[in-house]
Amino acid sequence: MATSAELKRLIAINPEITPAEMLAELLPPREFREATFETYVPDANFESQSKAVAILRSRLLAKPKKKSDAEPGFYLDGGFGVGKTHLLVSYFKEFRGKKLFGSFLAYTSFIGAVGFSSSLKLLSKYDLIAIDEFELDDPGNTMIMSRIINELGANGTVFAATSNTPPDALGAGRFAAEDFQREILGIGAKFQVVPVDGEDYRHRHTESVGSFTNQDLERWLVEDHKHATLDGFGELLIHLSSMHPSKYHKLIAGLSRIGIKDVVPFKDQSDALRFVAFVDRAYEEQIQLRTSGIDLSSSFTPEMVNGAYQKKYRRAISRLASMAS
Repeated sequence: MATSAELKRLIAINPEITPAEMLAELLPPREFREATFETYVPDANFESQSKAVAILRSRLLAKPKKKSDAEPGFYLDGGFGVGKTHLLVSYFKEFRGKKLFGSFLAYTSFIGAVGFSSSLKLLSKYDLIAIDEFELDDPGNTMIMSRIINELGANGTVFAATSNTPPDALGAGRFAAEDFQREILGIGAKFQVVPVDGEDYRHRHTESVGSFTNQDLERWLVEDHKHATLDGFGELLIHLSSMHPSKYHKLIAGLSRIGIKDVVPFKDQSDALRFVAFVDRAYEEQIQLRTSGIDLSSSFTPEMVNGAYQKKYRRAISRLASMAS
């Protein structure tokens, strides 16, 4: 019988990742491996969901004579848990041509690792670039993605994206710089906005993540000790700060359960945002996550949940509730 002493620790793992590996990982997340238009069930109470399916399917039927005649990109705009990623993956799977699928962070990490010119050359080989959770949190990343979209879009590359804010409203309440707003508007003009209204399916049963005693947490992890890790909350935050978020995917590769003990409120927003990126990667890999200490949904302070990055935090809480269930 395994014991808690045999559990691996994330803080002992220091992954390395090459640009080639980063590019190879630009695929739909494991969670959506079976996602298709057929398996997407529109909510009858929200007509925009079935309309979104029809719009995306009609786009797939359009056959441009040459790449430069391709339709402009589209943008699935809606709240959390309404199926935007499911729809984006469905479109991605049926699209004929060379294609990439990744989170906004995955693309900016790739560009940062390879350099803008080399990234532009490599990405220009693709007909479709799908960007999940298109969130622009700083002017630098905004300008990078704006240039990529403008330069590749002019040559016929199709961009498809999801987010929780319309393109012309991204950045609202975050940065007042005129240059930032101008970049946002430039990006927004490249997309057809497709609304997807609805309720967050992950929140239909619970708003809280839940918490366990350290003893119960360890007992749960030991059940699958070969694919489980246990770390203290504070030491995990320090470890996450020691590496670029682009490595988080590799940090948790092969795991099925993650345990975090002694959770307390976040004291630093940088720590909280890195943890959100960590949660996103774990959620995509369908890893179960349980904790001890305070409920993780309470670890994000009211100032965070109601502040400039509230969409990130609320998405994380939604995903944490799903991972803990």
